[in-house]
Amino acid sequence: MNTRTLETRPNFHFKPWNVGRALIWGFYALALIVAPLQWTSSFAQTMLSQMGIAIIACLAYNILLGQGGMLSFGHAVYSGLGSFLAIHTLNTVAAGHLALPVGLVPLAGGVGGLFFAALLGYVSTKKSGTTFAMITMGVGELVWSMSLMIPEFFGGEGGVSGNRVVGQAVMGISFGPQIQVYYLIALYCFISTVAMYALTRTPLGRMLNAVRDNPERVEFIGYSTQSVRYLAFMISGFFAGIAGGLGALNFEIVTAEVVGAARSGAYLLFVFLGGATFFFGPIIGAVLMVVALALLSELTKAWLLYLGLTFLFMVMFAPGGFASLIMMNLRVAAYGKLGKLWTGYLALGGAGLAVLVGVAAMIEMLYHLQLNAALGPNLSFMGASLNAQGLDSWLGAAFVALTGAALFELSRRHFANEWGEVQAEIEKEIKRREAL
Repeated sequence: MNTRTLETRPNFHFKPWNVGRALIWGFYALALIVAPLQWTSSFAQTMLSQMGIAIIACLAYNILLGQGGMLSFGHAVYSGLGSFLAIHTLNTVAAGHLALPVGLVPLAGGVGGLFFAALLGYVSTKKSGTTFAMITMGVGELVWSMSLMIPEFFGGEGGVSGNRVVGQAVMGISFGPQIQVYYLIALYCFISTVAMYALTRTPLGRMLNAVRDNPERVEFIGYSTQSVRYLAFMISGFFAGIAGGLGALNFEIVTAEVVGAARSGAYLLFVFLGGATFFFGPIIGAVLMVVALALLSELTKAWLLYLGLTFLFMVMFAPGGFASLIMMNLRVAAYGKLGKLWTGYLALGGAGLAVLVGVAAMIEMLYHLQLNAALGPNLSFMGASLNAQGLDSWLGAAFVALTGAALFELSRRHFANEWGEVQAEIEKEIKRREAL
């Protein structure tokens, strides 16, 4: 006799909350909310607004570079054209021809970025690798040249200006004060970041990674690599357009510079410096981009040279960007081994600082001789007075740089040995835990 009974009640399976992920996103939202309350000056709030815009733009670019392995030299085309469409939309709203809240104007930029990404990306994504990169460079130069040929849309050399304070204030929000614009940018920044992270967890995001790593196998299992690249290109263009629309609201003017090669190069450079292989890497790169463009450029005329040297240093010693350095050290800290490395980090930091001071002193003296010779040979550098025409200043700077370089190389070799020992200990610990 069969005594088994059928279970008719529904079975519920509960997936536990990822507490760590929830804390990270909560901290990210809290940082966006609290930041302008800690830095209340208009300059600081302007900087924070630019950082929010840059985060969206860099994350959008990383959909191509980091997740899809597509090196683009012209991605500013989509953020820039999104800016122009957003500013024209804002002017249309101000003229009373379109009933659209100002807070939704960045979406017009997103739609514009999506449209042009769909139009131009169909051709660009037919190829991959170096060919794709060259096509994007050609498209970027084409659009930039058109910005001077079609002043009716691009506004010529003066660009297109607008006024974001349109109509009556709603609940006291007119977008006149900078802090109101910042919170609008912060809202778009958080939602866009969540959406782009969610993309990485979808089948499309996983297939995009597969196209990056092994396109032949993707074709073998029946997927079109061109279709995957094309979809990713359009999504990236949409978010780049949102960043451009927010930029149009923030600055209230859009010029041809936003579609230029310099802007595209900045996306590439700082996404790489932040770490293209990690999702949060472009966020770090975006913050660095605003700091470099707004602060470093004010401190020295040689800021582009320093930026190039930093890029060269990262390519040689940390090709994964700052994000990879953070993740490697988090792994070491998780196994309780970070305490064995702190002396090595201090030695590397001290020697590297000495190299930086010596090299920077020589660079500043050289720039002073070339650009400020009429002001005399003396200049102030880090509180010290240097004579750009004096041999002792040059010898002193060279001595500091060479001594620091020698100490850095010795510290690097010692640190490499310590790092190898720590990694071996971690591997042993992993094997021990697996054997339990």
